[in-house]
Amino acid sequence: MGSHHFDQPPRQRAQCCGLALPAPVRELPYNRGMEGNHPYTQWPFNTGEVAAILVRVKSKPMRAENPIMRSLFFLGVLILGMMACGQAPPPSAPTPLDRYSLLPKTKYTPAMDFWPPQIIAGWSQPVPLTYPVNTSGGEDSPFITPDGQTLYLFFTPDVSIPAGKQLLDGVTGIWVTHRSGETWSQPERIRLEDRGQLALDGCEFVLGDSLWFCSIRSGNYRSVDLYVASIKNGQWTDWHNAGLQINQEYQVGEMHLTADGRQLYFASQRAGGFGGYDLWVSGKTANGWGQPVNLGPEINTSADENRPFVSADGKELWFDSSSSRGRPGPAIYLSGRQADGSWGPRQEIVSTLAGEPTLSGDGKDLYFVHHYFSADFKQMLEADIYITHRLTP
Repeated sequence: MGSHHFDQPPRQRAQCCGLALPAPVRELPYNRGMEGNHPYTQWPFNTGEVAAILVRVKSKPMRAENPIMRSLFFLGVLILGMMACGQAPPPSAPTPLDRYSLLPKTKYTPAMDFWPPQIIAGWSQPVPLTYPVNTSGGEDSPFITPDGQTLYLFFTPDVSIPAGKQLLDGVTGIWVTHRSGETWSQPERIRLEDRGQLALDGCEFVLGDSLWFCSIRSGNYRSVDLYVASIKNGQWTDWHNAGLQINQEYQVGEMHLTADGRQLYFASQRAGGFGGYDLWVSGKTANGWGQPVNLGPEINTSADENRPFVSADGKELWFDSSSSRGRPGPAIYLSGRQADGSWGPRQEIVSTLAGEPTLSGDGKDLYFVHHYFSADFKQMLEADIYITHRLTP
């Protein structure tokens, strides 16, 4: 997540269990950044509720959310709140570590998967990307650039480690890897905070020279805000809060900009939807972004629709939601652009613990995250980035 300093109006604060924390706000559906967490649930902050929410996260793995990032977000909110109250000294930025030294010994493979992803005809059998992209840790929230040569992702070394340790482990966050032929380079960490600042970043999206991402850090309008960074001389820099309109007025969550940068698609639990998280679109204006428009009943349901992705040619809308086939965990859907410009009926493409779709510019390669769970569905074991290839035009 990046650093920022936009002038921010005073925000109402509420006393909760001795903590002076922001009055109820919405959590940003994150999983593109904070490990697939996309809560967007409105709740007052206090330690008892944080603990209860974490318990619910573990007991409901079939929600269309990213379990890893959700835990991290709630922990980050609690820590930042304590810092704001002066009850905990601001922790120094984690010391960078060798991420491989923190990995579990067991690497799960498709042969060990109790709940493998299922796909419809017209696409190849999904397979995980090979090392060094996937490890025995948690790789999540993929984003592939249109040329198919650069992959951004969220990484945390061990999905079983308590969120507090992940937050301060020095390696959890946004990483990037580059394709070379049929292989990928060693992923490199992207740091988007000032020296000494504590931040937790994820749900990354890149368009041209701009990187959008979710972040928990002091100074946010809400517990998790969207930020924007720019690339200069090969380095991401000048990160800043995406502003009041995006983060507070429109309550933008997981988002995607069209290739021309003129339309912003996003998930939100804002009023006027069909229930849960809905997908919305807003057009670019001279003064920011226009009033969001709900994508309607062909896309949105009473369940959660989240993590939108629009193809480079603007003809396909991808997102994840609950499976219509009764399969566990989130599923990935596709909607085609109609002649009148609207989006057609949604079609379930990948099922069973599959989410956060991202498509190469030529439309041939679909990347997504798949979570490994135990046979009894009580424990998440690992998260990997998968790929499937389109077999038909």
